[in-house]
Amino acid sequence: MSLPGSRSRTAGLVRAAERARLRLWARLARGEGVECPCCGGRFRRFVPYGVRPRRPNAQCPACGAVERHRLLWLFLRERTDLFTRPQRLLHVAPEAVFAERLCRQPGLRYVSADLDSPIAGVRVDVQRLPFADAAFDALLCHHVLEHVPDDRRAMAELRRVLRPGGWAVLQSPIDSALAVTNEDASITDPRERERRFGQSDHLRQYGRDYADRLRAAGFEVSAERFFKSLPAEQRARYGLKGETIWLCRRPAS
Repeated sequence: MSLPGSRSRTAGLVRAAERARLRLWARLARGEGVECPCCGGRFRRFVPYGVRPRRPNAQCPACGAVERHRLLWLFLRERTDLFTRPQRLLHVAPEAVFAERLCRQPGLRYVSADLDSPIAGVRVDVQRLPFADAAFDALLCHHVLEHVPDDRRAMAELRRVLRPGGWAVLQSPIDSALAVTNEDASITDPRERERRFGQSDHLRQYGRDYADRLRAAGFEVSAERFFKSLPAEQRARYGLKGETIWLCRRPAS
């Protein structure tokens, strides 16, 4: 639901302050050292981003994209048919950097959906999607499932609304040191969640069994090492960090 009253005003002020910060950086950092593949902006360097200590050279001052956004945009552009043929796309918890571009993409029937986001077109709970079976050709669900109480049900719902043969990018932070996902529904204290799961609003820390959960929901899963396929100069130019991209498909039959 939308944020009411003072909370809505506070959120608006925070977004305005962030836009002002990025505009200032965009003026100060003009140059040719790095390039954002999402918006095409070129700068001496990207902006520091994240909780202190901030990550250097991380955020595009023009569009706000951070490392994982730039990597995913390149993957979508180079390894999928999202921009080459008409299709129906569901974008869960839409990031503004993607939504603003995808909604203008010719031939793309774009639906953005979220329970709370002010930029989502449809208010939905990913555990109970209101869409018909096989309603979409492609799905984007980027760093969402670690926030969802019943992630297995959400995965099953995402498969249900994807057409047979359709593809989905289902990204979540993975700790490769964990063989089994670390989760405990009894933990409600934000500080303990941050300690156990990496962030105060995370409900779990996925381990190496993440792909098994996706397969149990009925997906065919491919762990794409796209970052490693890129030349070192391209990684540096675009300010990328390594992250496995989880490309999932609903079986055609």
